[in-house]
Amino acid sequence: MRTAQFLGAWVVFEDEAGQHLRPAKGRTWSRRGRTPVIVTGKGSGRVLMAGMVCVKPGRETRLIYRTQLYRGRTGEKKGFRAREFAALLTAAHQQLGGAPLIVVWDYATTHHAKALRKFCDPNSDWLTIVRLPPYAPDLNPVEGVWAHLKKSLASLAPSSIEDLIPLVKNRLRHLQNHPDVLNGFVTETGLALEPP
Repeated sequence: MRTAQFLGAWVVFEDEAGQHLRPAKGRTWSRRGRTPVIVTGKGSGRVLMAGMVCVKPGRETRLIYRTQLYRGRTGEKKGFRAREFAALLTAAHQQLGGAPLIVVWDYATTHHAKALRKFCDPNSDWLTIVRLPPYAPDLNPVEGVWAHLKKSLASLAPSSIEDLIPLVKNRLRHLQNHPDVLNGFVTETGLALEPP
């Protein structure tokens, strides 16, 4: 955080996730003696999500995200590509006032693809990439966003993947308006929001 403060940069944690029609396991209730019936939608596919938790000393924590629909069709891309990541980084840079970004992400193959490096290298004046250690989800506050989102969707049963998209976006917009909850996800990682 000291380096970010010195540079006037935002520390941006990035991660991706997906949400299927089948809801996450959750608790429910029913009348005594009546077993609850689990209803799931029909169809395949999932909502793909890429999210960024953005932290800067003295500023409110921000959440920036993008969603895509994956229907499971032949030849359809199953995740975010370098072009989408480049667009997300550019949008984050603009939304955060043009300040430098220190992006922290995992070792996903797309993150070190040649096409994405072609975007990152020329933009090194405002973009610094830091990689998390291999398999370290406990160090990324975006994992808390995904856990919170999936828990909030546990009792819902949308009938189609098209019905799931507005639910996901609604929950993510709600988190955008609650920086205190985002601060909780950052605190869970052990990262100090304000440098000593």
